Amino acid sequence: MAIGSVESVAVVAVPFPAQGHLNQLVHLSLLLASRGLDVHYAAPPPHVLQARSRLHGWDPDTLRTIHFHDLDISAYESPSPDPAAPTPFPSHLMPMIETYEVAARGPLDALLDRLSASYRRVVVLYDRLISFAVAAAARLRNGEAFGLQCVAISYGIGWLDPAHQLLREHGLQFHPVDACMSKEFVEYLYRSEQDGAVPAGLVMNTCRALEGEFINEISAHPMFKEQKLFAVGPLNPLLDASARTRGKTRHECTDWLDKQPPASVLYVSFGTTSTLRGDQVAELSAALKGSKQRFIWVLRDADRADIFADSGESRHTELLSRFTAETQGTGLVITGWAPQLEILAHGATAAFLSHCGWNSTMESLSHGKPILAWPMHSDQPWDAELVCKYLKAGLLVRPWEKHSEVIPAEAIQEVIEEAMISEKGMAMRQRAKVLGEAVRASLADGGSSRKDLDDFVGHITR
Repeated sequence: MAIGSVESVAVVAVPFPAQGHLNQLVHLSLLLASRGLDVHYAAPPPHVLQARSRLHGWDPDTLRTIHFHDLDISAYESPSPDPAAPTPFPSHLMPMIETYEVAARGPLDALLDRLSASYRRVVVLYDRLISFAVAAAARLRNGEAFGLQCVAISYGIGWLDPAHQLLREHGLQFHPVDACMSKEFVEYLYRSEQDGAVPAGLVMNTCRALEGEFINEISAHPMFKEQKLFAVGPLNPLLDASARTRGKTRHECTDWLDKQPPASVLYVSFGTTSTLRGDQVAELSAALKGSKQRFIWVLRDADRADIFADSGESRHTELLSRFTAETQGTGLVITGWAPQLEILAHGATAAFLSHCGWNSTMESLSHGKPILAWPMHSDQPWDAELVCKYLKAGLLVRPWEKHSEVIPAEAIQEVIEEAMISEKGMAMRQRAKVLGEAVRASLADGGSSRKDLDDFVGHITR
């Protein structure tokens, strides 16, 4: 599709204010800005700062190609996560989410009105969890909206039809939404659906190499027959095995990885919205120690709604002191922010023990690293099904059905050893490597994701 005048089109990115979602829209914003589009990124002030400060895989100077806007909203509570909560869903974020849902509409409308007066077209590119942005775009005489699918498109198949033929054929189980999320968040999702306005299309952080069959099924579904769909993923930058953090001081873990043998390190991280119980942390630490495998473990609780608020001393201080001494030379524990892309791209990293958030899943698979799946909440149980059963690039550590139980060290250690030293683990690692190569090909010249991104830019600048 021929590209029209990019200068006359403004793109307004409206993220859901949680790290994996902020991150994906920053990546997409930078990709669009690199094509010459005028891109505006709008979120509450702490989340604009969060998105900027945690940028990884890009030269920080590229942020100058995006216009950042603060959507000033009223104050909200930012409590610490509760490790003993009855559900692993990050319910401590709900005060912020509910405030954002109501208070961001006015500032967003004002921003869109200003841009609408200066541009031929205003394209609102919104996280699908922020559906009020569709109505905001519909108000404009020259506006249109596209949703960003920040989770697997196959998850959408399960949401629409848990008994779909594709799921049955591959033995995939879709867990009910209300079993994987808090009651308050499910209510928020259903409220969001009542906004009513329909977007012009969907941009998906996935590619045909991973979810081609599911992309075809979604394209054929009546709900999407009037919408344009673009599979442009992975959105994260693809780094090579000798990746270096450009424009920044190197993180200590990168220097540590440089000293390890190829494909010898297990990377362990549960993302930014998950908190492990104290007794589960103890079992995991015993498993890592007992396996005698090299590891990097990001040991931190879930983000608060405002990550810049003082959270006090880590509750793991006592365990950390003892565990670090016991695993000296074998492992590295990180208690702050970790450069995940650089870790996954590094040649010393063999596998990723992960919560299976879609952002982490795409980052891992795009760098050819298999996943030891430990889903915590939301779409993560589905991602574990997809990775382990459909893509066959992972091993399940904890089934979702046992999310309320403490998994003993012996069971965790068994999976770690299977992944790192068994023939089955070697086959799985080879499978992930092949998938990674296919994902990279989708972004290269002639690849499906490159073509879809070209088509998306062509469509919005028509």
